[in-house]
Amino acid sequence: MNLITWNIQSCRGCDGRVDPKRIVDTCRAMADVDVLCLQEVARNYPDMPGSSGEDQFALLGGLLPGYAAVEGIAVDVLGTDGRRRQFGNLILTRYPVIQVFAHLLPWPADPAVPSMQRIALEAVLAAPFGPVRVTTTHLEYYSEVQRRQQVNRLRELHAEAAAHRGDSRHVKKEGGPFEAKPRPASAILTADFNFRADDPLHARIVAPYADGTPAYRDAWQVRYGERPHAYTLGVHDHEQWPEAYSCDFIFMTEDIAGRIEDVAVNLETDASDHQPVLVRLNDQ
Repeated sequence: MNLITWNIQSCRGCDGRVDPKRIVDTCRAMADVDVLCLQEVARNYPDMPGSSGEDQFALLGGLLPGYAAVEGIAVDVLGTDGRRRQFGNLILTRYPVIQVFAHLLPWPADPAVPSMQRIALEAVLAAPFGPVRVTTTHLEYYSEVQRRQQVNRLRELHAEAAAHRGDSRHVKKEGGPFEAKPRPASAILTADFNFRADDPLHARIVAPYADGTPAYRDAWQVRYGERPHAYTLGVHDHEQWPEAYSCDFIFMTEDIAGRIEDVAVNLETDASDHQPVLVRLNDQ
């Protein structure tokens, strides 16, 4: 499995140009990608810099024929033109999508700062090594209160999902919405987390569970040990981000972490203000 996670800044590069094709071309140049986890995807937002209000969910999906497109809409509002304006995350995958969950994350009031609704988009994929839950999200930037509660909710969601691994089949429910589908404990969590590697919230993500739920591990640390994370934000865009740092991570459960062959950050591209992160897993 080749998986890439990337905050694409609504497909807007450091040159101010919105170009979905450039996003897809960059990912394809990095690897023969199987799963793309994208954050900051927009539909009908003509007021965004460089945008004409294009449907980026559709455009990105159309550039990868044969891939399933799973949308995670966090913000869904009525635009001045009477059409819906939507903003959120997108998973594009060539693996069969067994089932999908869209989890709205906590958004407690924090009037001192701007904020928006956030979503964790979970897709159970039929990967070559078995079913795996892939979740991508984008945590709040301005509000530490909201971000902390969102991290706690991600941990709760992982424990809840792992508990469903033992769901049994019920003859009377086969073929209907009660029918049990695989929802394994094996999981990958990707995001622009809006916290740094030394933030206590990073440690919170990987903390063990008292009930035996498989804990997450940071893929970069599995691959490179104590080597500092490569920067994923502010590498090229020095106007928005005068200081470069890392806030885009890939976490995965221990059984999958053992499959890691490589983790790489593309430091060359300026197609977004963030850098894409690739993890390569073997299927042996």
